[in-house]
Amino acid sequence: MEAFKPLIEKGTIMFMPRKLVEDQLLEFLKDDVGQGDITVATIVPSDLIVTANVIAKEKGIAAGVREATIFAQALDLKIKTLINDGSQIKEQQILMQITGDAQTILTVERTLLNLLSRMCGIATVTRELTEKLKAIKSSAKIAATRKTAPGLLYFDKRAVAIGGGDPHRLHLDDMILIKDNHIAVIGNPAKAVKLAKENASFSKKIEVEITELTDILKVAKAGADIIMLDNFTPDAVNRAAQILKEATLPHKVLLEVSGGINSETLLDYAQAKVDIISIGALTHSVKALDLSLEITSK
Repeated sequence: MEAFKPLIEKGTIMFMPRKLVEDQLLEFLKDDVGQGDITVATIVPSDLIVTANVIAKEKGIAAGVREATIFAQALDLKIKTLINDGSQIKEQQILMQITGDAQTILTVERTLLNLLSRMCGIATVTRELTEKLKAIKSSAKIAATRKTAPGLLYFDKRAVAIGGGDPHRLHLDDMILIKDNHIAVIGNPAKAVKLAKENASFSKKIEVEITELTDILKVAKAGADIIMLDNFTPDAVNRAAQILKEATLPHKVLLEVSGGINSETLLDYAQAKVDIISIGALTHSVKALDLSLEITSK
């Protein structure tokens, strides 16, 4: 008998139960609708069934297909998806067809497109950057940050994962991340790491941000699992990587870089042999993919 092989969606490392996704999407819709869509109420018949296509106006990477499906079905609309999350989108490609009550489709149009366009935009940029790293055979990972809009954290991070990146922390309880303001309170990064090591569960990794190369071995020996180099030049990152490589440490320490890294400077940092390249722009200043919803029949 052939062994059971579970289907795992490649590149997607995040999952939220359908009901929770549905509840969040309906909250977005409530915020948009207010007390009701007065445009459709005044001009669109209440018993009209139509079909609409969601069309891409430019190339990119699909993301948010699962969420769009959940959203449509929660509103008693029929949806036929013609692309999967993570797939390449061609210009003028139809991504999905939605059939149902005309008033409902017209009312949810913008909420649906806003989320879908944003997720596709995030996945597209993430894929472009990860492909750049693959081209030079770098083992570094592209990672997101927590610089997302309230309410969008799950959707933004899932889009990063679909694009081939790492979502990094989702919430403050994921791991210990000691940053500059924590250090300003405690006094120095090594002391902060020691406190975290003494007081935290064994199950939590400890990451610390440093601004001086002289601190790298101090925090590593204090027990840091990950060291973040914030706003370091590629040359300084190279020196940091060499210091860690030459040190005798009881555990593997990962090196992360962050701070204004973009597609132009990405490879300079990757060649410095870092493990993680975190880029806030993946989510805090994303360019949404240009999508439209067009009624095709009634």
